[in-house]
Amino acid sequence: MTRTVEGRGLDLFREGDFPVYTLTFVRNLRPAELLTRMGVDPETLGLRNSADLSDDLGDDFFDDEEPVVTSGVDGSWTWAWEQGGVHGLDEKILSHVSVGTEAVVLHHNEKPMYWFKHAVGGEIIADFHTLQAIEPTGQDPARLDDAMRPLGLIPGQVAPLHSVLALVENAFDIRLGRPDDADGECWSGRLLPLPGRKRQTESPWRGAAPTQRR
Repeated sequence: MTRTVEGRGLDLFREGDFPVYTLTFVRNLRPAELLTRMGVDPETLGLRNSADLSDDLGDDFFDDEEPVVTSGVDGSWTWAWEQGGVHGLDEKILSHVSVGTEAVVLHHNEKPMYWFKHAVGGEIIADFHTLQAIEPTGQDPARLDDAMRPLGLIPGQVAPLHSVLALVENAFDIRLGRPDDADGECWSGRLLPLPGRKRQTESPWRGAAPTQRR
């Protein structure tokens, strides 16, 4: 079952008002290194408290081409949170992020839909979205079957509400409290535009269903 203990799991995203977000989780990687691998503008990378973040980057927080990203550590996972972008979903970025470790990406938008990706050692292991009946792809899309099926995440069927959040929690022991309310500092910066792409964010929720690589 999904945890219900306050401060654990991803209840923040069940209960809060976050219509669009992309979360990237990586095991045992420092926040600054994660943001560097994701393509942060080095001139904007730094430790900031909430006031500094608003002053320095507030105008660009929800930009979909150069989104602001924040990062911290919860348990054995380092997280990166984009509230306006989808850089974490990019296959080249995800492959780079997961070199020498393991990464999980969770995207949500107001379609509504979830998009899940799991990568290990630079390879995309599993990839699916819930805009329609799920159709997992990747190098080993059946690897998570034992965790997915009890949650109703079955190929060819529509995903139950919040089932992707439960998969991230249960299969990977991922949790995230309220990093946006943290009193201390967290790493943050502005991500550089994805090379060779225009309006990367349009496809997943403004147009047709996103294409998944088999």
